[in-house]
Amino acid sequence: MKFLAVLFDLDGTLLDTLGDIAHSMNAVLERNDFPPHPVERYRKYVGGGIGELARRALPEGRGDDSLVHVLSEQMRREYSLHWKDTTRPYPGVGRMLDGLSGRGLRFSVLSNKPDEFTREMCRHFLSPWNFEMVVGASSRFPKKPDPAAALHIAREMGLEPELFLYLGDSGTDMKTAVSAGMYPAGALWGFRDEDELRSSGAKALLKTPEDVLEII
Repeated sequence: MKFLAVLFDLDGTLLDTLGDIAHSMNAVLERNDFPPHPVERYRKYVGGGIGELARRALPEGRGDDSLVHVLSEQMRREYSLHWKDTTRPYPGVGRMLDGLSGRGLRFSVLSNKPDEFTREMCRHFLSPWNFEMVVGASSRFPKKPDPAAALHIAREMGLEPELFLYLGDSGTDMKTAVSAGMYPAGALWGFRDEDELRSSGAKALLKTPEDVLEII
């Protein structure tokens, strides 16, 4: 299969953001007299946007909409101060992007992270590479796994969806790729496990970022 473009998830795929997300959310929980969680537990909490993160982090039965809204707004403020404390690109991401560029591949980013954070983080951590489009969560499109934003990116880039390899680390990403008609490839170095990726439709499972170049 010939691919002309790659659509990337951000958190858990290009950037290891887990520590900064976990520490920020834990600070918000403790400020509101809720128990914090171990960093590793956030592997299962992230991926659905800030609102879903807050809901999952709250004790069972406490995730009513009004409280989730309050904690989500606090999380936005807290994370805006700490999003680059420990976050870094995963080892091998730079070599992967260099290799894709050298092969003439085009690429973009689609994340459920709020749009302003998604853009700022790509500017800060990934500026050496030309991402044609960077799209985060906003009122313009429903969040993944709805394929609307992925299909919008394909149209704006002037390519049919089947010409995209979609690389992500979660079941949400694989479902997005399948629904959009893109090739779903799972990043095993990310936040979720092989079983989730396979059961959600992954056609390839990659151990390192450089493995993308083998598929291409």
